[in-house]
Amino acid sequence: MGFKCGIIGLPNVGKSTLFNALTETIAAESANYPFCTIDPNVGRIAVPDSRLDQLAKIAGSAQKIPNFIEIVDIAGLVKGANKGEGLGNKFLANIREVDSIIHVVRCFADSNITHVEDTIDPLRDIELIETELILADYTVLENQLNKYQSKNKYNKDKSVIAEIKLMEDCLALLNAGKPARELLNQGYDEANIKNLQLITCKPFLYVCNVEEQSVKQGNNYSKLVEDFAAKKNIETLIISAKIEAEIAHFEQEDEKQFFLQELGLKESGLAKLIRHGYKILGLITFFTIGPKEARSWTLKKGSLAPKAAGIIHTDFETGFIKAEVIKYNDYIKYNGEQGAKEAGKLQLQGKDYEVTDGDIVHFRFNV
Repeated sequence: MGFKCGIIGLPNVGKSTLFNALTETIAAESANYPFCTIDPNVGRIAVPDSRLDQLAKIAGSAQKIPNFIEIVDIAGLVKGANKGEGLGNKFLANIREVDSIIHVVRCFADSNITHVEDTIDPLRDIELIETELILADYTVLENQLNKYQSKNKYNKDKSVIAEIKLMEDCLALLNAGKPARELLNQGYDEANIKNLQLITCKPFLYVCNVEEQSVKQGNNYSKLVEDFAAKKNIETLIISAKIEAEIAHFEQEDEKQFFLQELGLKESGLAKLIRHGYKILGLITFFTIGPKEARSWTLKKGSLAPKAAGIIHTDFETGFIKAEVIKYNDYIKYNGEQGAKEAGKLQLQGKDYEVTDGDIVHFRFNV
């Protein structure tokens, strides 16, 4: 299980530059004009996790297999996209297919790079994009509600009535210029909101693309975004797409780390982006470790052991018996599985065990 993030934003905010850097490819053309990205480019990225390296080293694993995520570079939206302006309809359809949305906001001034709205104003840009997404959702939901009401005109089932009420309340929110995710503030269950399958239901992350010298502390533009996002309870991340592009050119990991240290940075934008992505989607990582391979797996936080087993293979979930679990810190402290066993740190868990981040798990099953 991985997840798919869609990168959106106005034209010329640095989306494709960031995408190219993150995927370490030149698959997405980066150019100083709108709509240089016509079709969504998809990059599959290995999730950096130093824990996997440590575990593989201790176990002497022949190979390491990390988690992967997909990042989709979606062409720049413009005002009127919900009515088909620019390449709006196609772009909005692409956004609906992703699990979370990375909204890249231009937080730098550069006279050599044009802005589709002529001036640098990150809050205006955010409002413009969000308005287009809200209007698109309103049109889709209104059509859904009309069909639902017609089909269930004489149905007095409580679940149907509740579904209609949810749609009506969501339409009222959208009509007021607010995203569907704010239904959470009205006491609706998150799962029910997600079932509406609207763009503004999806988890959001604002990425402030700043000039190189502002990557550590941000700047006045990014501060505006951070203050705005905090009020909306949305995560914010400061990245310099230019720096990420330079990092991508280094082939050796130690070269990348040296470059980051020279800039006074502890980690790359990619690592920070993935960590934030896991957080907003409520995901964790567990490991399976052995002499043949050390592997990391992505799991929804709060999932029980049989569900985790099913991520590896459906037969594991169907025939689940027990899970042998060692906590990451114990595995490191006692130098591997045998040492952890001898220290009494291997736990035998049943179907009701909630897998936690960093667990090393071996599943017992019977098909």
